[in-house]
Amino acid sequence: MCWPGAHNEEALIAETLESLAAQTRPADEVIVVADRCTDRTAQISTAHGAKVVETVANTQAKAGALNQVLVALLPRVSDDDAVMIMDADTSLSPEFIAWAARRLHEQEPGLAPIGGVGAVFFGYPLRGLVCHLQNNEYVRYARELHRRYDRADVLTGTASLYPVRALREAHRARAEGNLPRGEDVHDVQSLTEDNELTLALKHLGYRCVSPCACTVGTELMPTWSRLYYQRLRWQRGALDNLKAYGLTRVTLPYVCRQTLTYLSVAFVPFFLTVLLYHTIAKGFPGVPWFWVAITGIAGFERVWAAKRGGWKALLLAIAIVPEVLFDQFLNAVYAKALVDTLTGTGTTWEQTRGRKKRLRKLLITTCGGFIHE
Repeated sequence: MCWPGAHNEEALIAETLESLAAQTRPADEVIVVADRCTDRTAQISTAHGAKVVETVANTQAKAGALNQVLVALLPRVSDDDAVMIMDADTSLSPEFIAWAARRLHEQEPGLAPIGGVGAVFFGYPLRGLVCHLQNNEYVRYARELHRRYDRADVLTGTASLYPVRALREAHRARAEGNLPRGEDVHDVQSLTEDNELTLALKHLGYRCVSPCACTVGTELMPTWSRLYYQRLRWQRGALDNLKAYGLTRVTLPYVCRQTLTYLSVAFVPFFLTVLLYHTIAKGFPGVPWFWVAITGIAGFERVWAAKRGGWKALLLAIAIVPEVLFDQFLNAVYAKALVDTLTGTGTTWEQTRGRKKRLRKLLITTCGGFIHE
């Protein structure tokens, strides 16, 4: 079963559903979850053969919409079925479901069962500098996943396939208080429900993977303002989720990565402050060749990692300055998220969307018998 989630996505929902129809292993059922839609999303979805479920009085953003449909869906499917949850602005590669189902079926001896197969995503449309900068990020992330043998930190909301038994176990664990928050499959208090569900599945003993063959195209943020609010939600959600779970065997690697991220955020202003102070007090200390060498190695690695994005991605990486400024933009977002977390500043999904309130739609696809194929 495939389940795209949508909120006023009439411009893209047809493309999403067409990518589902073109799958080499088609979904058994496609459900479009229309969450407070005021446009033609429902009509377009029905015309493309999808079942449309409209949420009822949902005030809990994407997680609430997903929970409403999962509550009705899970009792009528078996543990051997699989459910794919995806965004309505995502287009799947033709073999996505087939590859994801195959990976879900590969339960290697001696390893924990797979609780979800996520996507490797690339951005579209590539219009303007801000979009190209985002896509270079995604290209590098895909390379990182390949180097880590597909081990995923997050089963991305763009598209992920879950075995029904894992979703049921997460639901049961929340109801019994064995997970930090909530009582349904998704934690409605989380700003990043995909990240939180990944942590939940890992705490329940499941592995999460994102094979390089499972690629999708996802809409990029076309403006700096919308990118700021998107990344603020992502980072604040990640920090809030770690705070909710506390320091555990599962969260330790995440905490270490966040620590390294914030050390990186602090390094540039610290280095420039020390350099300025030394220059004023004692004169310019000379070229710091050690740091020049380290920067050169890091720069080469970034350029090399971007080459799979095509010649435009490669030229952007070689230019260096745009990506350096982009990194400082992201550092400012990370700093804002940390300050908000430490001060307990309340943040909701709607507050992180900026002034333009775009309704989102959810898509669910059911795939019967995936575990035993």
